[in-house]
Amino acid sequence: MTNLLSAIMLMFVSTLFTNGVQAQEAERGHIISMNELTIKPGHDNKFKEGVKAWKVCYLENDGEWTWNLWSRMNGEGNVYVLTSAMDSWAEMDETGDEAGMKCNGLARDLINPHIESSETNFARFMPQLSRTNADQVIQVTYWQVNNWAKFLEIVKDITDEIVKAEGTPRGLWYNVLGGSKDSPDVLLVYPFANFAAMDVERDRSFTIYEKAKGKKKSDEMQAAFRNVTDASWSYMFRLDADLSHNPPAE
Repeated sequence: MTNLLSAIMLMFVSTLFTNGVQAQEAERGHIISMNELTIKPGHDNKFKEGVKAWKVCYLENDGEWTWNLWSRMNGEGNVYVLTSAMDSWAEMDETGDEAGMKCNGLARDLINPHIESSETNFARFMPQLSRTNADQVIQVTYWQVNNWAKFLEIVKDITDEIVKAEGTPRGLWYNVLGGSKDSPDVLLVYPFANFAAMDVERDRSFTIYEKAKGKKKSDEMQAAFRNVTDASWSYMFRLDADLSHNPPAE
């Protein structure tokens, strides 16, 4: 697996654990790597210049790896998240990306000096609960879950009602694989074409559920959801197309 971050710095990926219930899912989606980069104060322009130079070098050498680089719009620090997809863990055994090796010097000299810290996590796409595409702006909500089976049951019930009302799920669900004690267990990506699209008023998920099942059932479902989640938080991101390489499939 080629990875821009591996060209930026030496990375150590700890042993990964999967939840037993997760392994029983009949339909398994692709795996994404999420490399969170915190940029040193005042180094944002230099970092972006370095990534652009690395990208030019990589594509000029016929590199085939694809990635998205997302700029986080809220929260502490200046943070980017580099995402890339793979079909299976076996791709991580692949070595010898010639294009990446030819551009390592640029990464070392033009990107490394501007990164304050980094963290890598992995997540598996959950196609049975998700729409199929993202957009230029996304809102990502993260949860820590104490009862995975019940959490999935609730999310599936709500998603079914959203699909009945709107024809498709609203977001993209990912099951986080491994991580530290502070890592989320699951994340939901809500896509928007642009920031103006966030101004459009839409019914909340539980409002849709209430219209279908009634207030009593909706209140019970919301209480159950709160009981199976220990913590949640949310960030907004904007895709930096100039620093990404993810052309549409031919």
